Amino acid sequence: MTATDAGAPPKKQRWTAQWKELYSEVITTGLCTGCAGCVVTCPHDVIGYEHEEGKYIPFHLEQELGLDNCIHGEKGCTTCTRACPRFGAWEPSADMHLFGRTRQPDEMAGIWRQLYLTRASDDMVHKMGQDGGLVSAMLIWLREHDYIDAALVSGVENDDAWKAKPVVVVTKEEILATAGSRYTYCANPMALPEAKERGLDRLALVGMGCQTSSPPTMWDRKAGKVSKPFQFNIGLLCSKTFDDAIFTELFEAKYGLKKQDIVKMNIKGVFQIWMKDGSYHEVNLKECHAWTRKGCTHCPDFAAEHADVSTGGIGEDNDWTLTIVRTELGEEVIERMIADGSIIAKPAQTDETAMRLLRLLSIVSRRRWPQDADPNPAVGVPPPKKKAAAEPAPAPAD
Repeated sequence: MTATDAGAPPKKQRWTAQWKELYSEVITTGLCTGCAGCVVTCPHDVIGYEHEEGKYIPFHLEQELGLDNCIHGEKGCTTCTRACPRFGAWEPSADMHLFGRTRQPDEMAGIWRQLYLTRASDDMVHKMGQDGGLVSAMLIWLREHDYIDAALVSGVENDDAWKAKPVVVVTKEEILATAGSRYTYCANPMALPEAKERGLDRLALVGMGCQTSSPPTMWDRKAGKVSKPFQFNIGLLCSKTFDDAIFTELFEAKYGLKKQDIVKMNIKGVFQIWMKDGSYHEVNLKECHAWTRKGCTHCPDFAAEHADVSTGGIGEDNDWTLTIVRTELGEEVIERMIADGSIIAKPAQTDETAMRLLRLLSIVSRRRWPQDADPNPAVGVPPPKKKAAAEPAPAPAD
């Protein structure tokens, strides 16, 4: 070995994993969240996706080698595994690209720069948005200040106000029309082909952590040109989503709350439901567990740890959005919005409930990650506290 060889950094191993490995490591093991990152990046358009209840999982369209292999992969195509935010060491890949370091063991909610509670200063945006209306306000601001051309978000079907579908929004009116949370799953990256067809090159992605981890994973693993349109990444705090059947099988069947009469939903320790007739109802979350979407059962990312800005309504009331500013770009945007009065902000530390829940729910989600998968998401996660043993029954008297 020469002196030059001894001092050289180790060569990065050539990436060879393709659909065959993705299928065995992610699809069949239940790690797949249905984010559709592999679908929208596939350069050969051979990965399909069913955006239907009980599915939300990619599948291979060509069957020459069977559903578990890919002819293009056998010829060297590796794009799908490079784009997958659950394949291999995905967490450190995204961390290194965004932050230049990996998450420390005590950073349960991921790496961040600032924590705020925010709300839109525009009354209409605040009213139509979820909690403080930050996401809607931010998308409008990003468009008006020429950061993006459009955003990929969750919209609804024309004949069903609660059936989510991926859509592209450009105008303020379109952004506000898609505001609010639905708590069923929507693979927002699936709107990317439409954005491309319309010539919209600079995009914001709004999605849960499973979706917002995909662009930085693509960038780090060099998945190709498909990652370039993603200019801004807004993450939604998420413990789980529910199958659409929850509307008919629980809300309507047990409580008489018809899907078409629901005007707004939120989760604050309970499922909060507001109806067209002005009534308000609460459903215990334990009752909803049976409708948990399968793709959420192993997801370790409550806090959308790889977004530019992560947001969620886990504070003491519904009027403020917990805002986790993670990247330099996210910090630039939030600080400019605060400075020009687009949003009102205060330190998140003033809300002890939000701070406690951020850590607690992040830990709970990380505990779901399987022990036989890549170990990084479980680094530093404390074990569950053991329940105290029950007091022994007193001995019967003589």
